[in-house]
Amino acid sequence: MRSLGFRLTFAAGAVLLIFVALSAFALERAFRDSARSARQDRLLAQVYLLMAASEVDDQGRFAFADDSPEPRLGVVGLDLYASIVDGTGKSVWHTHSGLAGVPALNAAVPPGTQRFQQIETPEGDAYFVQSFGVRWTTPSGAFPFTFSVAEDLEAYEHQLGVYRRSLVGWLGAMGVLLLVAQWFTLRWGLAPLKRVADELTELEAGRRTSITGEYPKELERLTSNLNTLLAHERTRQQRHRDTLADLAHSLKTPLAVLRGAMRTGTRDEDRAVVIDAQVEQMDRIVGYHLQRAATSGRPGLGAAHAVRPVAERLLNALAKVYAEKPVSAELAIEPGVQFRGDEGDLTEALGNLLDNSFKWCRSRVRVSATADGGNLQLIVEDDGPGIAETEAQRVMERGVRIDKSVPGHGLGLAVSADVAASYGGSIAIARSTLGGAAVTLRFRTSPG
Repeated sequence: MRSLGFRLTFAAGAVLLIFVALSAFALERAFRDSARSARQDRLLAQVYLLMAASEVDDQGRFAFADDSPEPRLGVVGLDLYASIVDGTGKSVWHTHSGLAGVPALNAAVPPGTQRFQQIETPEGDAYFVQSFGVRWTTPSGAFPFTFSVAEDLEAYEHQLGVYRRSLVGWLGAMGVLLLVAQWFTLRWGLAPLKRVADELTELEAGRRTSITGEYPKELERLTSNLNTLLAHERTRQQRHRDTLADLAHSLKTPLAVLRGAMRTGTRDEDRAVVIDAQVEQMDRIVGYHLQRAATSGRPGLGAAHAVRPVAERLLNALAKVYAEKPVSAELAIEPGVQFRGDEGDLTEALGNLLDNSFKWCRSRVRVSATADGGNLQLIVEDDGPGIAETEAQRVMERGVRIDKSVPGHGLGLAVSADVAASYGGSIAIARSTLGGAAVTLRFRTSPG
């Protein structure tokens, strides 16, 4: 019973079957009691007719006022039989039938009382018997008599049989109709679940990315949570892909420094110092990106880090990477300017901007920073060709490169924008007073 539809149909069918059976029992019982009561009333009316046609003289002798007190009594082919006995149980009158010797028809009943019973003869025939006891008063005294009328149960049983067959037929038909109605009702009621299952199948097949159908409020939370889970999973996968790309991009500068150190004719001691520094930097970069991939966001608060030492370290590394290019780097950052957050985030964001400036500048790069309360603003400028306003937004998309003749991956600005956004900040591109691009990086490093 793993099918929900089958379980509901089976349960509803079982309940319906029990209900129909109990209804049939109750209706048959009610009809039987009603028919029995009607037979009793009919026999009591016959007793009253016998009493109305009877006479008793002063000596207590019984007689009928007419020759035939009730024409139907005792007629062959009819089912009514009668008997009258005195107070001692002696028969004073009875119809000509085989019931004359039946004790129930010859039993005396106390005056003023009546008795209704069902009897069975030695031959196996069943009868209803209605008896009524009276005290007949005459001028010479009172004489007790018992009037009894019996009826064969054949007509009664036939009536019950007809009713039972009709009841079974109608209840059976009603049960089948209700089963069909229940099947359609369950099919209609479970249709939203089937649609959810169909959409999940399409999700598994890759034909859709989310559950988009309209569903009853009982399923809205389920579908909403599924869509949230799917969106979270897509975001996680995208973050992992981006992190791998960012990692490759971040390792580019230390690798370039190592390559330059290996090719230059510096002393082994100096080369070892450069290699150690860059290997340590690469280790920090790998650790930072692994942590970044494992978390879905960054904390809003963190330790305070001075911005100037980070910028100086980046400028020294880039000076080695672009050693063949004479670049004058200006650093306009006060020692008290701090970044509150992960130092790796600051290194990643500022490093990408400085790398772009060194790559595109002619000879000058300037870095400035200001802090106002919980906000930090970094500006990286150069004297290169700059970025047109029409390209400013597009160039911050991942993989977009305006000039493909210059080596690169088109990830630097996108990574810096992601880092700034994670701190509630932003990135903007404008024209620098040096003649090239001025990229402004804003961080919100405290609540508010």
